[in-house]
Amino acid sequence: MAKILDGRSLAQEIRSEVAADVAEIQQKHGVTPGLAAVLVGDDPASAIYVRNKRRACAEVGMFSDSFTLPWDTDQGEVLALVDQLNSDDRFHGILVQLPLPPQIDTQKIIESTNPSKDVDGIHPYNVGKLVQGHPDFIPGTPSGIQQILLRNGYDPAGQNVVVCGRSEIVGKPLAVLLMQRQPGANATVTICHTGTKDLAIHTRQADILVVATGQPNMITGTMVKDGAVVIDVGINRVEDSTQRRGYRLVGDVDFDSVSQKTEAITPVPGGVGPMTIAMLLVNTLTAARLSIHGH
Repeated sequence: MAKILDGRSLAQEIRSEVAADVAEIQQKHGVTPGLAAVLVGDDPASAIYVRNKRRACAEVGMFSDSFTLPWDTDQGEVLALVDQLNSDDRFHGILVQLPLPPQIDTQKIIESTNPSKDVDGIHPYNVGKLVQGHPDFIPGTPSGIQQILLRNGYDPAGQNVVVCGRSEIVGKPLAVLLMQRQPGANATVTICHTGTKDLAIHTRQADILVVATGQPNMITGTMVKDGAVVIDVGINRVEDSTQRRGYRLVGDVDFDSVSQKTEAITPVPGGVGPMTIAMLLVNTLTAARLSIHGH
């Protein structure tokens, strides 16, 4: 049976480190790192994410506030709010919860955020710095995945890493992150996606397999090699009449079959998810430091 890579306990470890650094910044510079969260609409999942992020901020001693706009808000109002937050010194980080309603151009909102407050790491300026290997902010999920690997003794250096999924927030930045000629990276990275032929040929070559496809139980035991390390980014609801809520959460990996063959695997829930929020706190701390020192 595979080793379970517990994201909850690791995220708590990182939060404790962040809390100590927040206390130090407050003592030395009189600065409390602050995070602003923007939520457009009343999507229940997004509201839960924002609430969890605010709770995490409070736990480490950061200041946070959320700004909720109606679902039918037009783009100009969202841009005006982001512009207001860009110039608000209380907030070192700005998080616009995605997805946004269809009447809003998501890319314009991303590009309107001050890059020095872009703690999601998705502004084109910050994406460019990541590609060059000099990031200020690494997107939370890729950063969390890297920390899960390193802190559990699975250095990607020299390993074949296969990433299933090419999203702007997971697949692409993770591939860029792990291919850098830097400590904690230096891997040979393959990206698979909906246009990939014979997916299993690629996944069976992976020393480290990361799956972020949004397809429940897509990767099965026959698609991984013995001794691989598997990181499951997916979180999907599937109907289950035996559960009180009528559903259960599963990943993009068929845990039961894959865990029989692998060296280590992340659970769903309790794997990558908690790490994403922990690394958002790290980025907010970094943003506060940039505001103080400029580097």
